[in-house]
Amino acid sequence: MNLKIWILLLLFFTAKLSAQNYNWVRHDSLVKAGINQIYGIELDKADKTFDVVVKEYAKHPSGKFFKAMTTWWRILLDLEDESMDDKFYDQLEEVIDLCDDILDDNERSVDAMFFKGGALGFRGQLRAIRESWFKAALDGKDGLNLVFKSYEVNPKNVDVQLGFGIYHYYADVIPQKYPAVKPFMVFFPKGDKNRGIKELENVAMNGRYTRIESRHFLQKLLFQFEENMEESRKWGKALLADYPNNPNFQKYYGLTYIKENNYTEAVKTFRDIYNKCERGLPGYNKRYKREATYYLGMDFLLKNKADSSAFYFEKSEKLSREIDKETESGFLINTVLYLGYMNDLMGKRDKAIKYYTESLRLKERSNSHEQAERYLKTPYRK
Repeated sequence: MNLKIWILLLLFFTAKLSAQNYNWVRHDSLVKAGINQIYGIELDKADKTFDVVVKEYAKHPSGKFFKAMTTWWRILLDLEDESMDDKFYDQLEEVIDLCDDILDDNERSVDAMFFKGGALGFRGQLRAIRESWFKAALDGKDGLNLVFKSYEVNPKNVDVQLGFGIYHYYADVIPQKYPAVKPFMVFFPKGDKNRGIKELENVAMNGRYTRIESRHFLQKLLFQFEENMEESRKWGKALLADYPNNPNFQKYYGLTYIKENNYTEAVKTFRDIYNKCERGLPGYNKRYKREATYYLGMDFLLKNKADSSAFYFEKSEKLSREIDKETESGFLINTVLYLGYMNDLMGKRDKAIKYYTESLRLKERSNSHEQAERYLKTPYRK
């Protein structure tokens, strides 16, 4: 073989290799950019980014999967709104169908198993939120099996440990919190919350695509179930360093201080949330504003600044009446009672009586009716 042929062959294989590397690098770059846009709550931009991934990598499930994740975050920002549930389920079904086509040709495709498992897992999460426990359990079981299979084929893929971590933690904790789930757990491997936390921590530090999702899971579960505020704050701080305009990350971070009754620190976060709501930043909707105004009102109540407290509680009450459709929230019940307190302190007895009377019309929370009846007889005093 002469030198010219060697050079031509070398150029051919080099060009082909470069094209493959370039395509993979571009794919990876697009996906990571889209993921950052999702967590930065630039959801319209993320949709456009993943439209490009779907177009250029039509046979790879990543584009359709992360396109569904933009819908998932729209749902997360207002969980009471179920209007996007069907769209999310349809998008996940597209991912599952595409993955099934790939697996028909190659049953050992790690990507297809990983993204199908992820689609089933997220569908199961929403079904659990909507308390459709049986369907959620089936999705969890099928998704977990696929995650295990993909790990067997490629044990170096750290991202799959997100599925392990979520399963091992929640399979241990959820049946204790929600007894309705227990009958389904006989079909599943035993959970282990400590193992789950370690797996999530590994992904949170070393994951490729699921690092941020793992950090958010840790932030939430350490707050909600473990009640470890310091550890929850650690992950919240890491999330906010990269995504300071994500209201969900901010809310959970601020709530760790509320849980400790440390309003001095909590209001720093909730005032920032309130200001971002006022400015109309993406994702900072009425629910976040209602919560922010409530805690700002509580801070001023604790400081005996009745006029400032009433100012924020009135905003919180108004938002609660817009948001609460089928049932009265704790925010509304507490706010109405506290507005009675604050108006008494400001010497506005007629207005205070109006709020105490309204409090008795609302459902009782803690001892709200007892308090309202007491202060209808005798004005509230600090």
